Amino acid sequence: MTKTDLPLRMTCSISPPEPPRPSPFFLRHRGNGPRAIVLLPLLLALAACTSVPLPPWPSPTGTVTAPPRVVAAPAPAPIPGVVVQPVPDRPAMAPSPASAAPYSAAVAARFPAPSVIYNTPGLQEGRGSFTSNAEIQTWLRELSTAASRSPGLKAAVLPIGQSQRGETLEALVLTRAAGTDAAAIAASARPTVLLVGQQHGDEPAGTEALLVVARELTQGLLRPVLDRVNVIIVPRANPDGSEAGQRVTTGGLDMNRDHLLLNTPEAQALARLARDYHPTVVVDAHEYTVVGRFLQKFGTVQKYDALLQYATTANIPEFLTKASEEWYRRPLVAALKGQGLSTEWYYTTSTDLADKTISMGGTQPDTGRNVSGLKNAVSLLIETRGVGIGRLHIQRRVHTHVTAISSVLASTAQRASELGQLQPYVEKEMSALACKEEAVVEAAPTLTQQEIVMLDPVTGADKTLKVEWKSALTLRKIKTRVRPCGYWLSAGSRTAVERLRLHGVQVLRVAEPASMLGDLYRETASSAGVRQDVRGSIADAGQIVRAEVALVRGVIDAPSGSYYVPMNQPLANLVIAALEPDTQSSYFANRLLDGLSSTARVMSEPTLRTEELP
Repeated sequence: MTKTDLPLRMTCSISPPEPPRPSPFFLRHRGNGPRAIVLLPLLLALAACTSVPLPPWPSPTGTVTAPPRVVAAPAPAPIPGVVVQPVPDRPAMAPSPASAAPYSAAVAARFPAPSVIYNTPGLQEGRGSFTSNAEIQTWLRELSTAASRSPGLKAAVLPIGQSQRGETLEALVLTRAAGTDAAAIAASARPTVLLVGQQHGDEPAGTEALLVVARELTQGLLRPVLDRVNVIIVPRANPDGSEAGQRVTTGGLDMNRDHLLLNTPEAQALARLARDYHPTVVVDAHEYTVVGRFLQKFGTVQKYDALLQYATTANIPEFLTKASEEWYRRPLVAALKGQGLSTEWYYTTSTDLADKTISMGGTQPDTGRNVSGLKNAVSLLIETRGVGIGRLHIQRRVHTHVTAISSVLASTAQRASELGQLQPYVEKEMSALACKEEAVVEAAPTLTQQEIVMLDPVTGADKTLKVEWKSALTLRKIKTRVRPCGYWLSAGSRTAVERLRLHGVQVLRVAEPASMLGDLYRETASSAGVRQDVRGSIADAGQIVRAEVALVRGVIDAPSGSYYVPMNQPLANLVIAALEPDTQSSYFANRLLDGLSSTARVMSEPTLRTEELP
């Protein structure tokens, strides 16, 4: 397909904000200034005005046609900023004493409290714990009930699954569509934003911020966002870990490394939600380690209020990355700076104290950020400084998340029509690559050097370090293969089929015996190992099979009851990540497939009689 850049036409008009009006947002202004303040004027000026050129739109016949034209329309009314009103009789939560900090008062002074106070159940004065799971459920139900009384606004609390200990996992759906079910949301033709908090149980600020955002969307001045956007909020994805104050789930597994394999019920619940509601944008709210191994390795304390990254794994479509950068990250950085909050690309370091390399977020196709990208969504990670400092600076941490999430909502509202083009285009492009083009089976970050600013733990002064830096923005191709037309799976591959279908992958059952031309996998070497991320071994991921394979061209006998996974479908890149066996994230390596003979690459369009699975 010949590609010629054809820029989308866009409009951008910024108008003065409306005067502040009362909001039930539980915030108070600090100091002696006006008691009502605009937190995010114009909701970040409806995001920066940039354009991402799209190539000609492929038609179903394979011919090239222009993408649907975006006609310049009258500028939409600006979405106002979050207006904060005083709540009388609700005193401010006392700040954490500097003596409780794992660093000096000089460092603590670098992070003054914001000019507002957020009051969720877990942020009330004198409170020693964050919002409980029961309090979240009550909060969501009260907001849903109140929102449903508003004309044209639909709200519902959806049970999406259960945690390993039986805690109900819930999502709040907010929309102006005809209903809150997946079909009504799809029919609204508006982009859907999925906001997920606290996949790691010891990272509470994202949950508290999402409760704030949920209230402002239902009862405050974020409500105009819902004229253009559907929003789904999962405030806490790992309730068991939160209750135990630990990063991992009850079973000891890091659920944010489980989004391809789906071994945990928590990751399965999020996969089902994404499969059914097909979000255009996904935000994953986390917190990162402030001291710990950074202090041990570098003698420094982490500086940045927010670390940001979008999907950076193999086979992410080019235009999705451009949209993530131009339409989202750049306005997000500007929004944070406008609030006096510092930001950098997300980075971390391994638990090996002898390894002083700094790595951006991982490039494996296993995190929520990367798997959402493989599902053709704009996928954003927002990490605030928080792990290891308890309740210290909690108001600033929540404020950082609220600012960042508000920016994402503003960008989505501003780009609603462009996003309506982008995602279908990407899905068509991915489907059209079957049986041709090259796919990256395995990739790695590029090692460079970079200067990073941290803080002196005593003086609080900036401390610039020159470090070895593994960049996820430029991936090195380790292993590539021609895309197959599809994959064959044996009749015994029911677990792998179930997991693929949880993702929304189309899997067909072979109804009559057939033969197909394909590549069989022949093992050339094998060893046991464990999955690794940039921090080190992944928590309780278990042993994997590290295999090296050669491809052997031959005839695949496909009996009745075996399965065929076509590659001319939107989730083809996710299928590659799952079914190419010689990577640490694959279904074979992680024993979701019985052996290499359970799967093969189909290299020409097969003639099959198939049936849809129930």
